[in-house]
Amino acid sequence: DLMAKAGVEYHVGREANSVYNETLNGVQVKNSVSHQFTKPVSAYKEPGNPDSGLLPGVIADKPLPDGSGDKRVQAYNFRLCLTPDASNQLPFPKPEGYEPLRYELYLRYMQAGGGNGMQLNNMMPNKKTDTNNTGAFSSDNIGMNYDYPEADYETRDKIFKEHVTYHQGLLWFLANDPRVPEKQQAQIKKWGLAKDEFQKTGGWPHQMYVREARRMIGPVVMTQHHCQKREIAKDSVGMGAYNMDSHNVQRYVDANGNARNEGDIQVGVRPYAISYQSIIPKEDQCANLLVPVCLSASHIAYGSIRMEPVFMVLGQSSATAACFALDDKVTLQKLDYAKLREKMLADGQVLEHAGGGKSGDAASLDPSKLPGIVIDNDKADFVGEWGRSSSTGGYVGVDYQHDGGAGGEKTATFTIPVKEAKTYQLRLAYTPFANRATNVPITVKYESPEGPQTKTLSVNQRKPTKNGFADLVELKVKGDSKVIVILETKGTDGHVIADAVQLE
Repeated sequence: DLMAKAGVEYHVGREANSVYNETLNGVQVKNSVSHQFTKPVSAYKEPGNPDSGLLPGVIADKPLPDGSGDKRVQAYNFRLCLTPDASNQLPFPKPEGYEPLRYELYLRYMQAGGGNGMQLNNMMPNKKTDTNNTGAFSSDNIGMNYDYPEADYETRDKIFKEHVTYHQGLLWFLANDPRVPEKQQAQIKKWGLAKDEFQKTGGWPHQMYVREARRMIGPVVMTQHHCQKREIAKDSVGMGAYNMDSHNVQRYVDANGNARNEGDIQVGVRPYAISYQSIIPKEDQCANLLVPVCLSASHIAYGSIRMEPVFMVLGQSSATAACFALDDKVTLQKLDYAKLREKMLADGQVLEHAGGGKSGDAASLDPSKLPGIVIDNDKADFVGEWGRSSSTGGYVGVDYQHDGGAGGEKTATFTIPVKEAKTYQLRLAYTPFANRATNVPITVKYESPEGPQTKTLSVNQRKPTKNGFADLVELKVKGDSKVIVILETKGTDGHVIADAVQLE
């Protein structure tokens, strides 16, 4: 609010991918595979009857084309502290204005075999949780916060109360509505609000989780390119390391009349520098304001930066910069960065990544430097909804794609042009992990000197690879032809990874 009243330029919502040449910004229908409905559930009040109207929370507008910008904001909720300890429990309150129809979509989803009631996650000490949103229908009040960033206090208070009613109503519904499947209801009834937490507000958090609102447009805008280290900030004031993460932004009705979520993106990163120029405004707009929280970042980059530890780091760097600007009687934009850097390092700030440690830190493979013919996932053809990720290191290029573990009739097709008639080794790149499928069906089609050939294979993507690739099959290929490699998801028992293929 102070930034806006100071006349500083800002943005609300999602930029189009074209604004900063990104791929994960804007509308993301194809990439929204997590926290998604895995069973078809009618979005209408009377199932299958459009004339009955849409259920609450579902919008009639169709999503714009993927990559388009909009003014919508990712969902807010409350982070709850729950406990199974009966001696320290408060019962879930029934909120004023409770309306069971608000949760009809969730009821149908559970009855169809999707979801598992309120998923309780993140156990904390003393038999307590830090419970956040998870799944297709949960505590995120999708679509009910669009006006919040620029609203006056009265309107914000109404939005806040609507979120309380929704979230408390969800818990009451799960614990008390007789239509909720017995297994799910038995699970939720074991829990209650922690009596010794948030005592002035009846065990309910006094703050709403505002994940994103205004974002400044400063001299430097942090983007997907910084998060994926294709662009490096040379004037670091701290580091980000969390996934590029956006919660769902809208819930709409698809062409089949079913509810779908849109906007959830989760792509891992390795630690990256945050620019000093992203926490100060342009000098002609304001010369004495530092903005370490609603800093200058695109929607998808902010999804990574927006973590409290990062805000603490940037807050410390901002305070140091403010002191130097006052002492030296200069604007923030003309501050001596070398002097600021020296002091930040002396105070223990970490400004560059020293590397090491986690699987996600492993360097990616540059396809242009690999032997043979390499086709990366950005040149493959995908059918169905595939997400993008870089959370497990050792992938080819800037990321890999995955099916979210949802299975179904999805395919990823890699086409490899072959000029010379030779015997080739065909390899598949994937990032092994415990949640990968052990039975990925692969079909290979090619021209041999004897004529058209087809081979069917099955790959266990939990097995380690050698230099990022696993050998598939040896092929004797005719010149001036193509090798086509098709990955399928039907019948698989985990996440299917589509990263790259190599013919050598």
